[in-house]
Formats: sequence, C-alpha cells, structure tokens
Amino acid sequence: MTVSVVLFTSDLRLHDNPVLRAALRDAERIVPLFVYDDGLRATGFAVPNRSAFLADCLEDLDSGLRERGGRLVVRSGDVVEQVHRVVTETGAARVHVAAGVSRYAARREERLRAALGDTGCRLVVHDAVVTAVAPGELLPSGKDHYAVFTPYFRRWTSEGVRDFLAAPRAVRVADVASEPVPARAEITGVSPGLAAGGESTGRRRLRAWLSDGIAGYEDGHDDIAGDATSRLSPHLHFGTLSAAEVIHGASREGSPGAQAFVRQLAWRDFHHQVLAARPAAAAQDYRSHGDRWRADKKEIAAWCDGRTGYPFVDAAMRQLRHEGWMHNRGRMVVASFLTKTLYVDWRVGARHFLSLLVDGDVANNQMNWQWAAGTGTDTRPNRVLNPVIQGKRFDPDGSYVRRWLPELEGVPDRYIHEPWKLQGPDRASLDHADHADHADYPDPIVELAEGRARFEQARGA
Repeated sequence: MTVSVVLFTSDLRLHDNPVLRAALRDAERIVPLFVYDDGLRATGFAVPNRSAFLADCLEDLDSGLRERGGRLVVRSGDVVEQVHRVVTETGAARVHVAAGVSRYAARREERLRAALGDTGCRLVVHDAVVTAVAPGELLPSGKDHYAVFTPYFRRWTSEGVRDFLAAPRAVRVADVASEPVPARAEITGVSPGLAAGGESTGRRRLRAWLSDGIAGYEDGHDDIAGDATSRLSPHLHFGTLSAAEVIHGASREGSPGAQAFVRQLAWRDFHHQVLAARPAAAAQDYRSHGDRWRADKKEIAAWCDGRTGYPFVDAAMRQLRHEGWMHNRGRMVVASFLTKTLYVDWRVGARHFLSLLVDGDVANNQMNWQWAAGTGTDTRPNRVLNPVIQGKRFDPDGSYVRRWLPELEGVPDRYIHEPWKLQGPDRASLDHADHADHADYPDPIVELAEGRARFEQARGA
C-alpha cells in the first residue's frame, strides 16, 4: 500500500487544493496532517483570534474529509519532528506541502527536506496554492521582483491563473494516531465579534459576495459604514478559499466592481512576491529613510485603545478589538496616523495588528504597514492621510463613528469628526442629552499640523 502525507498549512480546504489532489494521485492512501507547530506558536501566531478561527477551520476540514471517508490527523509539537514521525509510522513515500514566502516557511521547507533525506521520502512543494500566481513566477528584466505595483499588475493580468480543481469525491486515510480536533470554545480571549471560520462558511460567503455584493464594489468599497467589502480576507489567509477560485468567480461576474475587486487580489500577490524576494522586510525597512521614530508610551496606548481624540481613528481601532478585523480604509488611516502623525515605528503598529487581526499574515500585514509608513513600495512615501478629512469623505454622516464610539452618539453630524469644536448651543444641547457621555471622550492627543510638521522635518520632506 502506497502512502502520501498532505501537510496542511495555509490551505485548509478540499476544493481547489493542488496539494491534496497531487497526494491523492500519488498514493492509495494519504495522511491529511495538520501540526500545531511549536515554532509558529513561538513566533506569536497563536493569538486567540487566529487560534479560534483556525479551530473552526480544522473542525470543518475534518468534517469534509469524513464525508468522503477520511479524517484529519492532528499532531502537536515541532512540525518537522511530527512529519518525520508520521512518515516513519506509515512508510509514506512523499510529503506534499504548499510553498510559503516567509523566512519561517523557507526554513521549515529546508528542515523537512533534510529530515526526510534518510527515510527515502520525497518532499514535494507546490506553488500557487496560497497565492493566485506563484511569487517568483513574474519577474521584471534583470531583477528578482517587482517593486512597483502597476507594472506587476499588468503582467499579473496577462498571465492568468491556473484552472480550478474540484474537491475529491473520496479520501482514504492510512491508519495513524491523531489528537482530538480542537474547538473554538476551548480558547479564551477571543474578540466577541470574531467571525466564524471554515471552508463551508467561506464558500457560502463567496457565493453571496459574487451574487449580491461584488457588482457594487467599485463604488462602495470605501463606504466604511456600509461595510460593502467581501470580508473574505480571513478565508484567503487560512486558505479555506483559494485566491484562484475567487478570481475565476469574480472574472465570470465581469462588472467594473469585479475588476476593482480582482485588482485587490493582485495587491495580495504583489506583497507576497515582494516578501519572497526580500524576506528581511518582515522586520526591516524595505526602503529606509533613516527614521528616528518616537516611542511615546502614552500616545501608543491611546492609539491601541481607540482613545486618540480623533473619532475616525478611534472607531477603527475599537472595531479591530471587537471583531479582530478592520475595514481597509480604516487600516490605511490608523496606520498613517501612527507612523506619520505620531511618528511611531511601523513595527509597533504591525505587532498590535498581528495580536488581533484574524487575517493577519506576514506578507500582507508587514508590507501594508511599510506602505503606510513610507518605508515600503509606496511611490509617495511622505503622503499623510488626515483622519478628519478621511472621516468626512468616507463617513460623512458619522454612522461608522457612532457605531463604535457610543459616547459621541449625540454629536451633530457637522462636528462628529471634530467633537472638540463643539461650543455654544450645540455643547449645551449635548450636555443635557440623556445619552450624552461626551465628557468621557478625550481631546486630541496631538494637533494634526504639529504632527505633520514634525514628520516632514524628520523626513526632510
């Protein structure tokens, strides 16, 4: 009896999974394996929100495998040791795994190849599983990656993505021991509004998005109160949906909204190819400006807690804490505020995001933070997003702000993004309202003009 191991990482799905399909072609029986890796825990991956979503994903993956006659095998410990143990127990001839772009993924691949060398088992690494296009597939002349998005997007668009792979009808699993599949209920510290995970949930959300949401994406994607985005990012991060399938579905829809949405998926691939070529960018400036960042602990704490005195910033930060997710417009504004108005190191913000974001991964989180800080691929590194102007433009009646800042519920629309300007009859009216808690909302921790001037002087802009 021939056996292959499928090492699930960021591809927790049965549909459109080249790793799983290749293993099933290889062998009579497989071991669908997920390892709770001590190494990933040590890097800070196992924060409550992602751990809870992951538990949903594994439970759903196990259920889908059981419907096809199989089951998920779960182990804990060092990933290389556990894979080696499963190979020894089953006599597996191949281990299949999706390629990653982080330093950790590259090191895991190296260690697996070395550990399996004395077993006669071959490691097979599959590209274009986590992304739509493999990170190293599109290269500009004489360079190892694209540093600017627009030319990358032109190549990416002309390249096309691989064909969709159907889910297997049957899965036969080798006889090997497994730990119990974990449950979300066992995890503490989870954001109360965290969405459910799993392939079944992701596929339902994708169908609904393609049917009812994507056509309006071009016009509505910045409507932060209307929340007219797909919310598919956690499913793409954990691989309960494949980027290739999402792109195929969007392309069939064909509207301007679908085209705008596909462009965002290209940004995701773009960041992966940057990090694959420059893995140090996960912790170091991609393009350094010699910044001497400030480290005011009170200001950083105010930003983390949503108490900066700027309602648009604070609403987004409170959404992050409650849901483990934030609208992309909010991410851009809060990142600009931290790095350019407060002039705080982007790594501080990136770490805070990774402590809460259910969709937080190294490539997208770190490279987006660098873009916002002007140390990454942005061709205008000194741009500053004014949170008041952004709020008035993208939340004109303050619906989003009021949703997350109940203490500002009674503030008139014209003051909702500048509550410190309230005076006279408006102030008196607010102070006498039954729901008025305005006194509990802080004044701005910094003047915007002061912050901008400080940043521009530091950058020599």
